[in-house]
Amino acid sequence: MLPATIDDVPAAVGRLLADVFTERRSATAAVSDRVADLTDLIGDFVMGGGKRVRPTFAWAGFRLAGGRTDDGDAATAFEVCAALELIQACALIHDDVIDRSDTRRGRPTVHRAVAARHRERGWLGDPDHFGTSTAILLGDLALSWADDIVAQAPLHPAVRERVVAVWTAMRTEVLAGQTLDIVTEAAADESVDAAYRVMRFKTAGYTVSRPLQLGASLAGAGDETVEVLGRIGDGLGVAFQLRDDMLGVFGDPAVTGKPSGDDLVAGKRTALLAVALRRLDSDDPAAAARLRGLVGRPLTPTDLDDARALLVDCGAAAEIEEEIGRLVDEALAVLDDLDAPADARADLTAVAHALTRRRS
Repeated sequence: MLPATIDDVPAAVGRLLADVFTERRSATAAVSDRVADLTDLIGDFVMGGGKRVRPTFAWAGFRLAGGRTDDGDAATAFEVCAALELIQACALIHDDVIDRSDTRRGRPTVHRAVAARHRERGWLGDPDHFGTSTAILLGDLALSWADDIVAQAPLHPAVRERVVAVWTAMRTEVLAGQTLDIVTEAAADESVDAAYRVMRFKTAGYTVSRPLQLGASLAGAGDETVEVLGRIGDGLGVAFQLRDDMLGVFGDPAVTGKPSGDDLVAGKRTALLAVALRRLDSDDPAAAARLRGLVGRPLTPTDLDDARALLVDCGAAAEIEEEIGRLVDEALAVLDDLDAPADARADLTAVAHALTRRRS
């Protein structure tokens, strides 16, 4: 069943993917029941949470480009939009391995869950290594299932050509962006430019701009519409990641599903941190040294309070809030000028505000 409104997209994606996981379990069970038991974790992970942001933006792009929701092509288009959630599953499962994270969405991360299962069953070898190895493969499998959905979609040849162009660009960008992220951390690149470049390719592209373009391509949109939606998506995507960076430091774990301050503990080179260090290096080098000493290691509640105070007092948090507002306003101004159905423009505007609004 297709979503009746933009608010219905998450539930509709969930229903569609539940069927996908049932079908795929039959395939993995043919290999081994033990393998199927482990691949069930992909479905558990996807169905256990998430806002379905990427399929929502893709469906918004479909409707903005004039895609009709009352014919057979719409069902195919929605399946391709839903496949983005499997790309997201791959990215998050791998990201948690890279960051050595213990929890995601308030539950153990996939590699930790697999390690725990290894211990419970008394299997041979190192449980943590087994968990990491299996999680990498499960992320790869989620990516391959996403590709299968696109490859098997009965699209018109001209539409398929455009869809494949966006899809392949998106996959390269998100994986190269993830690589850029870990290279930036390893090189200790604290620059604001580096932080924004990581955001652009690791998150903004596959979160907003490419999904919008994918949906528009599924609707048969021309080059100009696809290009404009990409520009809108770039701004909204960076704003979305900036909001996520703020939540990573100041957010409530009950809302984010991850320990508060996890980004600081992981040593993530976020724009928030980069702006703070730039300001403090200029105005208060001793405070800059204190902040650097609080990044990339376990933090006590007092440590976390100290880090937050430094980020706020130097004006970095306020600068990021201002930048979020600017990016959203500029993107929505472009949207207002787009020749698109008014209800579709209103839906994207509402989603943009909901995902980037201040929550504290």
